[in-house]
Amino acid sequence: MTETLTPELTQELVRSLFDYRDGSLFWKVSTTNSVCVGQKAGTSVNDSGYHIVGIGGKTYRLHRIIFLYHHGYSPKNVDHINGDRANNSIENLRPADDFQNSRNSKISKRNKSNVKGVCWANHVNKWMVQVRQGNSKKYLGLYDDIELAELVAIEARNKFHKEYANHGTY
Repeated sequence: MTETLTPELTQELVRSLFDYRDGSLFWKVSTTNSVCVGQKAGTSVNDSGYHIVGIGGKTYRLHRIIFLYHHGYSPKNVDHINGDRANNSIENLRPADDFQNSRNSKISKRNKSNVKGVCWANHVNKWMVQVRQGNSKKYLGLYDDIELAELVAIEARNKFHKEYANHGTY
């Protein structure tokens, strides 16, 4: 049995394989029978909705390859600023730690209020506001009015999550 070694991904290797144009990568070399020079790379999408590309027998998320192509390193997380996993333009990508990456997430499908950080507190018949701050949730009060609760949640996310604040709009 022959062992196939996956090359370590470097900016030099990625730039030797691809050209970058308008948020997409295009093959510079034909690496397999199914890859043609000039063909758009990363047209397949995985179960999580990320475009993927195969290099050296291993599959990578396209946005991570594009970030490496431009910046020469691979951070722990590469965050899509606008939340659109199909938008891999370098202007839409930024490094993020686990907390930052999770803060820039869309509203949970389990959320019943349709307002991120707001839920109904049955025991007092009011809207409760909580946002994440570090590893814990920060309680921000109970409100009769959902619009006021939403404003409190937005203000808190802006304060604590800064540029990674996502108000659930995408």
